[in-house]
Amino acid sequence: MIVNQRRKPNPAVRAEKIWTIPNVLTISRILSCPVLGYAILHDNFYVATGLLVYAGLTDLVDGYLARKYNMGSVLGSILDPAADKALVTTLVVTLTARGLVPLPLGIIILGRDVLLSLSAFWIRWKTLPPPKTFQRYWDFSLPSAEVQPTFISKINTALQLLLMGVTTVSPILAIDITLPLQALQWTVAGTTIWSGLSYLVGRGGFRVIKPPTKGVRT
Repeated sequence: MIVNQRRKPNPAVRAEKIWTIPNVLTISRILSCPVLGYAILHDNFYVATGLLVYAGLTDLVDGYLARKYNMGSVLGSILDPAADKALVTTLVVTLTARGLVPLPLGIIILGRDVLLSLSAFWIRWKTLPPPKTFQRYWDFSLPSAEVQPTFISKINTALQLLLMGVTTVSPILAIDITLPLQALQWTVAGTTIWSGLSYLVGRGGFRVIKPPTKGVRT
């Protein structure tokens, strides 16, 4: 006779505090993305520029607080790049829709992010301590893997944000910056492909968090 026994959660897995000021600021950046997209689609580039300034300032502040007051968390290591990607995705989709970003470049950027997002779901499931349940999968107070962006990925994210920021501001500038924008577009296309390959075929990108074993009775 087969007896179904419900496995108890591993007591060695410790929950962490997730509602920190840096995390709240990061979440606010994510929530501002729909407003940013709406502003761009309706040609309100002054509001869009203001939201980009807000995103940049909160990014600096939450990073400073996390380092200065030891407010870093595993969730924060996931939310911060997620906020950057939400911002970039919003800008890519809306600026491409407005004809300010070439369609092939938009496809390259979004295609890379889709592939990395799918791999992130698999990594979360693979590294989640047992029992692997749907509820525990979405409980981000139970960390299993920490995002560690590669060097080229950091460069690529910075260049993408620079390109999207300059493109957003370009309609309200008094000078024509078409040629510098085209050069930056080609550069971003190259770094996007390079960084995507560094995750998919290279090493790094995340670190598995092993639960402590000392002092835990079995």
